[in-house]
Amino acid sequence: QVQLVESGGGLVQAGGSPRLSCAASGCTLSGYFMGWFRQAIGKEREFVAGTTWSGGTMHYAESVKGRFTISRDNAKKVVYLQMNSLKPEDTAVYYCAVGYGTIATMTSGVNYWGQGTQVTVSS
Repeated sequence: QVQLVESGGGLVQAGGSPRLSCAASGCTLSGYFMGWFRQAIGKEREFVAGTTWSGGTMHYAESVKGRFTISRDNAKKVVYLQMNSLKPEDTAVYYCAVGYGTIATMTSGVNYWGQGTQVTVSS
């Protein structure tokens, strides 16, 4: 059973650059993609960014492309989300996501979820 623990959220001013981390345990994660989704109040959970097992392919939502960067350290079983130029509309609970195979941009493609970390962007 994969367990995911996120960290790095909090209250950030607009334009800030926090980094989220997600530490995985419970399996080797070989062949699994790792990524991030987010859910704002009153909205559905949406894809933010994902990376393949090798780290050779990354995919981003259009709303964050050019501002967010995803990376992973397989030796440490950690995936990061560097968020730059934050906007108030980035306010949401951010969830770490792990699934087998190619990067899933739909929640149905995720096998494991973290508990979520709140990111609040003040204007």
